[in-house]
Amino acid sequence: MPTIIYIDHAGQRREIDVESGKTIMEGAVENGVPGIDADCGGVCSCATCHVYVESGAEQLPEQSALEREMLEFAVEVRETSRLSCRLAVDERHEGLVVRTPASQF
Repeated sequence: MPTIIYIDHAGQRREIDVESGKTIMEGAVENGVPGIDADCGGVCSCATCHVYVESGAEQLPEQSALEREMLEFAVEVRETSRLSCRLAVDERHEGLVVRTPASQF
């Protein structure tokens, strides 16, 4: 089970073991990580699971057209922005670091 490192906008770090096959969003929601609202439940229709990937991005799949489109609705989008509902975890993602934005709205 890979460990994903979540850092909230205030700088609090949480290291969470996320079961392979689950998404970074699911790992956050199941463990009460603040800042990942996931209003749509992970179906890529709201952008409230927006995160900044701080390290390990090279291990992630490319953004799909749908993910790019939904990121247009996110606040403070950066080059490292991703929707955590689109990022399924596997062993390659050990130590991946994501940071939540100050706001999802």
